[in-house]
Amino acid sequence: MSKPLARSAALAGGLGLAALLVGCSAASGGAAPEGEPALGSADNPVQLGVVGAAEPYWTTFEEAAEAEGIEVDIVDFTDYNQPNPALSEGELDINQFQHIIYLANYNVQAGDDLTAIGSTATYPIGLYSSQYESVEEIPDGAEVIVPNDDTNQARGLLVLQSAGLIALEDGGSPYSTVADVIEDESRVTVSAVDAAITATSLPDVAAAIINNDFLTDAGIDPADAIAQDDPTDPAAQPYINVFATTAENADDEVLERLVEIYQTNEEVQAGALESSGGTGLFVSTPKEELQASLQSVQEALQAQ
Repeated sequence: MSKPLARSAALAGGLGLAALLVGCSAASGGAAPEGEPALGSADNPVQLGVVGAAEPYWTTFEEAAEAEGIEVDIVDFTDYNQPNPALSEGELDINQFQHIIYLANYNVQAGDDLTAIGSTATYPIGLYSSQYESVEEIPDGAEVIVPNDDTNQARGLLVLQSAGLIALEDGGSPYSTVADVIEDESRVTVSAVDAAITATSLPDVAAAIINNDFLTDAGIDPADAIAQDDPTDPAAQPYINVFATTAENADDEVLERLVEIYQTNEEVQAGALESSGGTGLFVSTPKEELQASLQSVQEALQAQ
């Protein structure tokens, strides 16, 4: 999820799709048919869907694209449930707000074939405590909470396992739930709650896995995490945030160039890093690797 990571898939609410798209021209859905303006031209701007368009780096991104002759319209969404359907329906040409696991979940549930064409960053998810300064200080039998949405619940549980607080059935996976916690091999008990209340619940529990989205509002410094996942671990690849488009447009040169601009423009990356509170780790994973990871996650989900 952008900053989805950052940002978590648990964010909900906001305007309806129709309201969000009022005043926006219909996207071409890739290379323009013969006789129509080329994608990225002034008469046919690329429609890029994001969550959090108010972040200043998106203006920087638009300006950087324009300097290379590519016109981009940023379409803002407040609900993570909307950008993928909008992409499928041709209202967008591309979106950037989600990680691979979120995209895989969408494809499996919707029977869709959206695909990843470029990486942006990974955003570690951390364990925080208002009572203890280290994992070792957390007493046996204490309660720790994790977000209850599928993606971040599993990720949080893997952090707890890496920190030595719990053990998970079969070593854990991106699909683990609290039901997979092996109680007699774990130091703490784990409960899953709405991601939006993990930060506000800190005074009542020993520690909490908190999505980056909720740290700033709670006045929590990301550097205060007492444990977090390692974004350089190959196992973390499904949590890479990506640019996504339709399978039909996976090789569109204009869209690929936009990915390159995001990955190489220093001002864009500096703004995105600041927006994440300094937690983001930018990656330039080849498109083929992203798509292989996406396919692998989808197959695992379908097998469940």
